[in-house]
Amino acid sequence: MTLSWFAIGSALWLGILTSISPCPLATTIAAISYVGRRVGNARMVLLSGLLYTIGRTLAYVIVGMLVIKGLLSIPGVSNFLQHYMNKVIGPVCILVGLVLLEIVRINIGGTGISKNLEKRVETMGVWGAGLLGFLFAMAFCPTSAGLFFGGLVPIAVKGGSIAIVPAIYGIGTSVPVIIFAVVIAFATNAIGRVFKAIIVIDKWARKITAVLFLLVGLYLVLTHWCNLHLGF
Repeated sequence: MTLSWFAIGSALWLGILTSISPCPLATTIAAISYVGRRVGNARMVLLSGLLYTIGRTLAYVIVGMLVIKGLLSIPGVSNFLQHYMNKVIGPVCILVGLVLLEIVRINIGGTGISKNLEKRVETMGVWGAGLLGFLFAMAFCPTSAGLFFGGLVPIAVKGGSIAIVPAIYGIGTSVPVIIFAVVIAFATNAIGRVFKAIIVIDKWARKITAVLFLLVGLYLVLTHWCNLHLGF
């Protein structure tokens, strides 16, 4: 099945939005701090950013493959999704939109990794960036869980993509760290401005994305649950 540009773009955007949302932003800042410890050595900073991206992407590919392949391999679930996927996506989109607007709050426990584990990662040097990316990706918080399981998984299932969509999402979640790695490597004095810009972008990006999720969800509910033909 050919993967659409819409699915690819959506996966990348959801990943970026995940990384700059308030809840996952704490891990993003921690990753930036880890990557930036080697200021003055541009190659090591960039390598740390690359390894972090690989680790994070690998984690989402593994989780995505387990979840998506599991859903597609179970006959009953697979048949259900083929016939009722649009009905399922509608309410899910509305729920994700409400979570992004913080109207609905979901508590799924911790949002980080233990201090002892962080210290062990630090002893690994630059290679610890890869493990850090993997661990941070697995530390789902309400926002990242909502965007991954509620937003990304339906897109991947609908597109029949087991690995590519989760991989693109993983790269998207690493975009801020990659940006800061480049800034730290070549223009350290611009870090403050970049961070402030990301905070502003998150404020509006989250709201705009939430509204889009709500509109798409409402459209799908009206067309596939209420059988209304809106003509567009």
